[in-house]
Amino acid sequence: MAKTVTNLKGVRVVLRTIEDDDIPALWKMIYQDEPEWKKWDAPYYPLEPHTLDSYRSHEYARQQRLAFGEPDSRLIIEVDGHVIGTVTYYWEHKPSLWLEVGIGIYDSDYWNGGYGTEALSLWIDHLFQILPLARVGLTTWSRNERMMRVAEKLGMKMEGRLRKTRLYEGEYYDSIRMGILREEWNFG
Repeated sequence: MAKTVTNLKGVRVVLRTIEDDDIPALWKMIYQDEPEWKKWDAPYYPLEPHTLDSYRSHEYARQQRLAFGEPDSRLIIEVDGHVIGTVTYYWEHKPSLWLEVGIGIYDSDYWNGGYGTEALSLWIDHLFQILPLARVGLTTWSRNERMMRVAEKLGMKMEGRLRKTRLYEGEYYDSIRMGILREEWNFG
């Protein structure tokens, strides 16, 4: 079966299928020594180390696991031809269509510029259009105020706060669950 290629264009960002040529650049951004982005994206979970070859194998295996007819679970975020990060989704519980989204802007030059908001908006819109979802969720932690602001800008509601569940650098933070229902989403 031929690989499905996704290419979603916004005003400033493009979300697209990860190609083999993208793997070295992604690997470098994700696995460089002590990447800045990891201090905000669940730093209480250690980053699984990968060599370029093991990362390439991991990406290839991910692409092969895609079910027939199921959209790719991870796309590149690109700005003016420059890869800045990825958007993802995962099934919290597939039988009930409970899906969670994520975003990683690995290039800090693109933080606080609205790129993440636009990328996540395109991604959520795409997922609502191609999957029979009642809700899209997002989980973060209370120190990641930027992520919570992005979710709020997109109309997501606070659905849960698990207090003092994330221990990082000797301090406790809350786990934050946010979500939006299909009928609340403003389709682009």
